Amino acid sequence: MVSLRKITSRPIVTSVLSLLAASYLRIVWYTGRWTVENQHIASSMVAKGKPFIACFWHGRMLMIPNAWIYKAPVRILISQHRDGVFISRTLKHLGVGTISGSSSKGGGSALIGIVRALKRGEYIGITPDGPRGPRMRAAPGAISAAKLSGAALLPITFSASRCRIFFSWDRFVLPFPFTRGVVRIGHPIEVPRDADESLTEQTRQTLERVLIDLTMTLDSELGRYPVSPEEANSEADPSAPRGN
Repeated sequence: MVSLRKITSRPIVTSVLSLLAASYLRIVWYTGRWTVENQHIASSMVAKGKPFIACFWHGRMLMIPNAWIYKAPVRILISQHRDGVFISRTLKHLGVGTISGSSSKGGGSALIGIVRALKRGEYIGITPDGPRGPRMRAAPGAISAAKLSGAALLPITFSASRCRIFFSWDRFVLPFPFTRGVVRIGHPIEVPRDADESLTEQTRQTLERVLIDLTMTLDSELGRYPVSPEEANSEADPSAPRGN
């Protein structure tokens, strides 16, 4: 199987494929029966100018941009490799900006960029288990960004009745056209600026637990066998395909 990284090695190919990918996501959204649950939570926060960091698992990132209905700009943290360039260009076609960085490379500069963007009134999306896993296990990066910026963490996920789940490290979900789909928003999680190490870790565990529950419950409701998290101390298979 040819990897996405090899396919997107040429800039012109990346440009064409990113446009096709964005077009496919629009087709999936507009031909399907999609609903956004608890939209009022995000709407209320945006109306009040309350900053938040949308947190969603790496395998559930695909349909999240379609749920963003606000004029306020939003950026998603994307890692600094060729796959990331492809994803960034796809998101750009959907009206979503990006911030480059990851926990393994460029993390410090990414954290600064996130905090600055939040201070400017922008909103941020982060995959707490990206870019390398373990699947559905939250790294502390989102907690650190929320603590430094005063932003809340907003759990969000999606599932679909008709989709393909890839056997990648993140069990990436690709919905099909004409599917029934749901984007579900959870309640915000606050991170006190003066949180000590213990409270910070408790908050990380809370975010992880809430996102796992949201995702597995939604999978079950849509008639799918729930994707489960990896063991907390495991590492993703280095040979498996990577996303952003």
